[in-house]
Amino acid sequence: MTQDTTALHAPTSTARAIGNTLKGSLGNLIEWYDVYAYSVFQTYFKDQFFAPEDENADIYIWAGFALTFLARPLGAWFFGRFADRHGRKASLTLSVTIMAIGSLAIALLPTRVDIGVWAAVLLMFIRLVQGFATGGEYAASATYMSEAATANRRGFFSSFQYVTLVGGHVLAQLTLLLLTAFMSKPELEAWGWRIPFFIGALGALIVFWLRKTMDESLSSEYLEKVRTGVITQTGTVKELFLHYWKPLLVCFLFTFGGTVAFYTYSVNGPAVIKATFKETDPMLANWINLASLTFFMLIQPIGGLISDKIGRKPVFLFFGVLGVAWTWVVLTFLPQQQNGWMAFLMICVSYVILTGYTSINAIFKAELFPAHVRALAVGLGYGLANSIFGGTSPMIYQLAKANGATVWFTVYVTFCIAVTLVTTLVVMRNKGETHLDVEQGRAYES
Repeated sequence: MTQDTTALHAPTSTARAIGNTLKGSLGNLIEWYDVYAYSVFQTYFKDQFFAPEDENADIYIWAGFALTFLARPLGAWFFGRFADRHGRKASLTLSVTIMAIGSLAIALLPTRVDIGVWAAVLLMFIRLVQGFATGGEYAASATYMSEAATANRRGFFSSFQYVTLVGGHVLAQLTLLLLTAFMSKPELEAWGWRIPFFIGALGALIVFWLRKTMDESLSSEYLEKVRTGVITQTGTVKELFLHYWKPLLVCFLFTFGGTVAFYTYSVNGPAVIKATFKETDPMLANWINLASLTFFMLIQPIGGLISDKIGRKPVFLFFGVLGVAWTWVVLTFLPQQQNGWMAFLMICVSYVILTGYTSINAIFKAELFPAHVRALAVGLGYGLANSIFGGTSPMIYQLAKANGATVWFTVYVTFCIAVTLVTTLVVMRNKGETHLDVEQGRAYES
């Protein structure tokens, strides 16, 4: 199939692009809040689903976090195809609805005292459903924010995907801070852990309304051609693997190191800080994590803006080179830190390096593919790497820690980042013409 240059609406104004980006990204915020509410509050509800005397309870609860990633490729396929055939808006609205139902179900879930082992089984099943929705959210939101942006600010506007993705983690941390300030630990363990999931379900209802009012980035003429069968290869796996397998492989390899670094730095990092200060000053750990994640969230647009000026490749190289050098430092010395300011500084350095990947990975992946397979391709390339390598990182770290093998986990993370670095050096052409340039105008001056 030849590329259809009439598939997309070109953004009519910067103001319009801002409005659509906000509406699209707020749903991303709520979905990722739901994802991180689980990891942030797991210490309080763990005993509600797994026996306290079970020495493997920590591994089981992190397996619940990893489980969501198993369903992401399936969600990426379903919602990616749906977004390419029926529009980005419809796909985003459906995914946030499913996520809301999942959060409400966890908030109302019976515990092991009520139904025994079935409580853990149901929790794992709901997490799979939420993983399915999250896989679709990434595919459609990364695509939509890239298409809704003005040509010369694609890096900036698409960076808001990770502003809101990290913002979901910030919101979860803030919820924890507020609840721990007003509730005792026994209250949180008994019933207070349900509150963040109720908040997630309520927030999703608000986002559902917002997404109903945002513009569709695919043109009505294009969608009509798909509906009437004039265009038949839109959003199909056959079309993707037959004609776009090379950029799909590139998308996978870029995600490979980036996603492992992301979950190592932004999920394991806060967990290490929480464990370090658990006995001496648990509230300090909450403040460090909240402040550092807020910093991480706010610097995303800076990475996007820099890429709009100098190109995507130098920003990716910044992540790759420093990520390879820094991983050993942070994984070795962060667990040893007893000084709050040093712990904060170390995790912030990690986030600055990570921003070289997070701020522009969505736009880079979207630029690899034409509109008729973009959501499917971005979702699958991300979802497969994220499922196999990213989401399993916290669980692998816990296993390595339990067996005194954290040095091998450090080697693993460094190797993954190195693969992305080599891919950047070999494959990426800075400021080269992309599919989005053909469809909506060039991002850089010739």
